Amino acid sequence: MLAGPMAVVAVALGFAAQGLAPRPYRAAQGELLDALIDTPPPAQDTTSAAEQLRRLEARRATPQATSPANPSLGLVEPEAGPGVDLEIRVALLGTGSKPDLSASGAWQVVSRDGQLLQQGGAGSSVNLSELWLQGPEAWLQTSGSSLLVNGHPYGGRLRLIPESGGLRVVNHVGLETYIGAVVGAEMPSSWSLEALRAQAVAARSYALAHMARPANRHWHLGDTTRWQAYKGLSSSNERTRQAAASTAGMILSYQGAIVESLYAANRQISLEAHGHLGASMSQHGAHDLAKQGYRYNQILGHYYQGASLARLKAGAS
Repeated sequence: MLAGPMAVVAVALGFAAQGLAPRPYRAAQGELLDALIDTPPPAQDTTSAAEQLRRLEARRATPQATSPANPSLGLVEPEAGPGVDLEIRVALLGTGSKPDLSASGAWQVVSRDGQLLQQGGAGSSVNLSELWLQGPEAWLQTSGSSLLVNGHPYGGRLRLIPESGGLRVVNHVGLETYIGAVVGAEMPSSWSLEALRAQAVAARSYALAHMARPANRHWHLGDTTRWQAYKGLSSSNERTRQAAASTAGMILSYQGAIVESLYAANRQISLEAHGHLGASMSQHGAHDLAKQGYRYNQILGHYYQGASLARLKAGAS
């Protein structure tokens, strides 16, 4: 077992380029105030987020080879440790220019500096026509279980950015919540848990690579298969959340860097789409290996040969 700093400064720099996140909002007057007291305030500004990421390290394990002839070998699992609370920013690209925005419980729209702009109850919609007049961006948050975009539930918070006469909606959500949803969107949740766990690690590693190299100053990656499929809480269930939780913080590493772990539905598509880019996992192949008794770390070792598993942890200094 080796412990040492990983390529996390690049992640921090990626966050620093995102623009300002909202400051903690001030108390707002209104009938919904009591209902919203338990709503967690928006995250600290990007400087603090970058500092948190600079303090990340990873516990890395020495890689081992695996093969159908010797399935007992696989990537060594790093020792367990306390989780690292990271937030990923996902652009919801298919919402349309004027999406219906609501929540399952009481909600608030606040400005970047924390001023209350709008508020409403469960099922009532944000007034977009007023939103355009209230500043360069706003944040939608709720005391309920989810935010609703065109009726589809999402966790975390929504950043609302006017863009070319329309609205860009960016979901700021905890990384592990995001991974649980991606697993369900990318792979049938009825498949073997070991295949789902392999998918969770691959999806997390891919996500972290894009947190280090964001697609846009406001968001890390999109929600379509151009990146990896994400459908919010509607694609998350007990099995996909279990796959994420049981591999929490675990990514693929190669020579101290984050592996952008590519994957596709089957071997043919994987070769056609990613063959020139390097290692890529076949999702159907992962399921087949799991049915043969392979564990998730053996599946990953089969497809990402030479890589090692690493688990993110908070640095000591």
